[in-house]
Amino acid sequence: MVRRTGLAAVSAALLAMNRTLEVRDVLQTIVSSARELLDARYAALGVPDGAGGFAQFIVDGVSDRQWKAIGPLPRQHGILAAMLHDATPVRLADVRQDPRFEGWPAAHPEMSDFLGMPIADGDEVLGALFLATKRCTPEQRRAAGGACAFTEEDEELLGILAQHAAIALTNARLYERSRELTIADERARLAHELHDAVAQKLFSLRLTAQAAATLMDRDPARARSELRQVTRLAAEATDELRAAVIELRPAALEEDGLAATLRAQIQVLDRAHPARVTLEASDAKPLPAAQEEALLRVAQEALHNALRHAAADRVTVSLGPPPAGGGAVLRITDDGAGFDPEAVRGAGRHLGLVSMRDRAQAVGGTLTVRSAPGAGTVIEMEVPGV
Repeated sequence: MVRRTGLAAVSAALLAMNRTLEVRDVLQTIVSSARELLDARYAALGVPDGAGGFAQFIVDGVSDRQWKAIGPLPRQHGILAAMLHDATPVRLADVRQDPRFEGWPAAHPEMSDFLGMPIADGDEVLGALFLATKRCTPEQRRAAGGACAFTEEDEELLGILAQHAAIALTNARLYERSRELTIADERARLAHELHDAVAQKLFSLRLTAQAAATLMDRDPARARSELRQVTRLAAEATDELRAAVIELRPAALEEDGLAATLRAQIQVLDRAHPARVTLEASDAKPLPAAQEEALLRVAQEALHNALRHAAADRVTVSLGPPPAGGGAVLRITDDGAGFDPEAVRGAGRHLGLVSMRDRAQAVGGTLTVRSAPGAGTVIEMEVPGV
């Protein structure tokens, strides 16, 4: 592969950093871009944890096997600690000769020339990016007397990359924080729906208990029947409360996957509403995080419409690969009141259709809505995957 140089290389690196909003993906892209841009054999980026260690430490140029052999994440010491503390670049012909050098584990690869650059947002140091072991052509090696070293131009390029890395990393953190808040809002909505369901059962339980007390003297048989109903309602309320504790954990797409996250939320909705809500999910390949989140949000919006506005008795959510393979198709079908999509659009009432369509388009997908008055609704979203 021919290595890109100059402005083209910088542009490629900056574009790569802004293609993703997942923090770990951004960090990995920064490291990989820096290593390619400056033609280094090794690259790493450490994000401090505020307690003398690193919350994340991303490497490039070291195999997984080598990384495991090196051992635990490094602590902030020596040159790395100085970079984080002083927020100044460090360029060395041989890192091992610097008085701040404190050695490395036995399995650590040998390194000589070193270039380190802090990634800072104002006064806050977000991380430390460093490169080691500059690669060079035979001509460059001869001109340098047999050794390669990072140059002043390399330092300037890495400084430019670090400035843009700070922006990309800050944006990724804001995105993840926004997503956490969105998930928190969804949990609050689900909690409200569960509260309503439990409150209804407790209200029924209260009325039934009062009826039993009234009938105790004049109709003992009827009173016993009412007390059996009290027992049943109490058991159902207990089940609902137990479900609230179990199901209202944060929806974690990264850990659980889209199907499992949908299943957990649909189980809650099925208990919280009179309608029957089910999920049919077939095996599908993992999707990019942005696509999975978009599918989840569209499903939530469509379910909200079906349960709150359409008075549906049955809602079915299906998730699986499209007939042609690759990507995924999400389909939400309800037997509710239905509507005329054109009339709804013309009246300025969109039932969230605009936001659903925007979410689909933002991840390269399509959204199809089929509905008619009295004929229910089908909302289908398809994404291409990778």
